[in-house]
Amino acid sequence: MEILETQDLRKYYGAGDTEVRALDGISFSVQQGEFVSIIGTSGSGKSTLLHMLGGLDRPTSGKVMVEGRDIFALKDDALTIFRRRKIGFVFQAYNLVPVLSVYENIVLPIELDGNTVDAGYVQQIIETLGLGSKLNNLPSQLSGGQQQRVAIARALATKPAIILADEPTGNLDSHTSQDVLSLMKISSEKFGQTIVMITHNEEIAQLAQRIVRIEDGQIVRR
Repeated sequence: MEILETQDLRKYYGAGDTEVRALDGISFSVQQGEFVSIIGTSGSGKSTLLHMLGGLDRPTSGKVMVEGRDIFALKDDALTIFRRRKIGFVFQAYNLVPVLSVYENIVLPIELDGNTVDAGYVQQIIETLGLGSKLNNLPSQLSGGQQQRVAIARALATKPAIILADEPTGNLDSHTSQDVLSLMKISSEKFGQTIVMITHNEEIAQLAQRIVRIEDGQIVRR
């Protein structure tokens, strides 16, 4: 089952001689439960693509379909709600709330949406990511790798249709990066979670089930 699809996705900036085609006709799909890495050099358009997939920016033209729904047919308020419920984000900056404990950070998006926390499911995530002994800690009391695990747990906890990870190990050393990515892969397999990861690192990209390569705003390998 296709969980994510883009159709002739384009994002242009400027006009005439100064026009920049950040995305220039991107069409691809991701199946439910897949772990896909999108790789490209700096300026290739991969981060722009992630912003479009997550509904963080609107394209010049084309469609992004999540669970068969064209997300850009939604008005801004509806898109915000859809994004919160259906898309989990993991950024290299972690983006944890510093005054909240690990557990509070994990369940925050669920509570913001007014939903009841599935305690059993969240506990499975906590155990899978090895965070059981850190639940009362503040983010400042954690290592970078531990903070990124919390960010992954937070993304998983809402049971989103898809998790988008933007250079999730960019602030971590190589050993910690491998640990965190291995846990992402285990989480994907254990919970049937679809993950799309943006990276410029060939070694990291190899951990995914499939690699999509983007250059100059176009897919050159899928």
